[in-house]
Amino acid sequence: MAAASFVKTLLQPQVLFASPRGLSGDVPASDTIRFASIGTGVRGCELLEATTHLPGVECAAVCDLYDSRHTAAREAVKNPGVTATREYRSILDRKDVDAVIIAVTDHQHRHIFEDACAAGKDVYCEKPMSHTVEDGFAMIEAAQKNNRIVQIGSQRVSSVLYLKAKEIYDSGKLGEVFSINAYWDRNSPSGAWVYPIPPDASEKTIDWNTFLGGAPKRAFDPVRFFRWRCYEDYGEGLAGDLFVHLISGIHFITGTNLVAQRAQSSGGLYHFKDGREFPDLIETLYDYPNFKVTLRCNLNNDGGEFIGFYGTKGTMVIKDSSLSYIPQDTRPQPEGYSIHGWPKELREKYLEQWHKEYPEPAALTSTVDAESESYAPPPDYNDTVDHQANFFNAIRNRKPVTENEVFGNHAAIGCHLSNFSYFNRSAAVWDGVARKIVKS
Repeated sequence: MAAASFVKTLLQPQVLFASPRGLSGDVPASDTIRFASIGTGVRGCELLEATTHLPGVECAAVCDLYDSRHTAAREAVKNPGVTATREYRSILDRKDVDAVIIAVTDHQHRHIFEDACAAGKDVYCEKPMSHTVEDGFAMIEAAQKNNRIVQIGSQRVSSVLYLKAKEIYDSGKLGEVFSINAYWDRNSPSGAWVYPIPPDASEKTIDWNTFLGGAPKRAFDPVRFFRWRCYEDYGEGLAGDLFVHLISGIHFITGTNLVAQRAQSSGGLYHFKDGREFPDLIETLYDYPNFKVTLRCNLNNDGGEFIGFYGTKGTMVIKDSSLSYIPQDTRPQPEGYSIHGWPKELREKYLEQWHKEYPEPAALTSTVDAESESYAPPPDYNDTVDHQANFFNAIRNRKPVTENEVFGNHAAIGCHLSNFSYFNRSAAVWDGVARKIVKS
């Protein structure tokens, strides 16, 4: 009987249930955490809705520069009476607010973050953490000086799927991993941030000057207000919107908490020629000490979300909401290609000697070397809820979260490296001593 074959067939996905780190059960009124959301646009409302699934968490106030978002925020938290304002500092002055969610444009992160920390509030800040390298280090200083709990909003680091991926990675099943490839591709106007302009948008309903903040002054432009990710003054383009999720996920799974040493970008603006400044296709190769990472975001084809880890013993892939591990057959095999150029006698001697050195196991003692694995979360799973739960748990127990200000800053610098390389048409090198990006 021949030895058992090496199994590579994918199994039916095993369902991963809710993270044990989430909040559950009743929470005493004395332990209720009261928070405010500064920024209640698309992501802000998603975060607000996520908090409604968590016991012992209460929204005390919301803030946005666009008046109609006040109504949207109240609808998201299912509380029509929650306080709403354009002025975030009035929220920070409140003693009954324990924490804030910052879900504003990237260029507004730093000053709101610093003010929140100085006011003694714990902070959940949306990704990317910073708009510039300098901003990130200033934010770290503010958090640590004021002893604040900080969580950055790349929710994949709290996902049960990514926890399982980290478990597989740490187990050694993949062997040595030198290559990681990831992409996040979309193919729709919405995916490219071409959001419709609300009919009531005007200088009366929007605080345009406050929105601009430290950005260059210009006349009121609702396109810039609602499609801000397209413009360097306010956002970080594809790198800040999507690369940051991929980088954070890769860092979490591999146990990496540092900045890539070097980045080289290529891409262009091919389809969405609507006045935006960022490309609609960008690819970046990152050099880390122990592996290479290749990232791509393409707004012209719906490829979905993907991260592949290619090891010497196996391959692990996260594709959208599924995780698979496929082992490599690394058992010894006789050379079957180059010996075809040998005379028959030499071939036969080689194979005879090889089989002596690597005899097949007895039929009854042979075993399957490895099996494929496949996992998926429940259909209604929401990793944003788990990420919010981890934040509010940390506020209660004062234990640091995984995606704290240092972790978040490292991921954000990865975004800055990508954009620096793209716009400067050169390799971008991280100078950790000077804490800046330089041309190669």
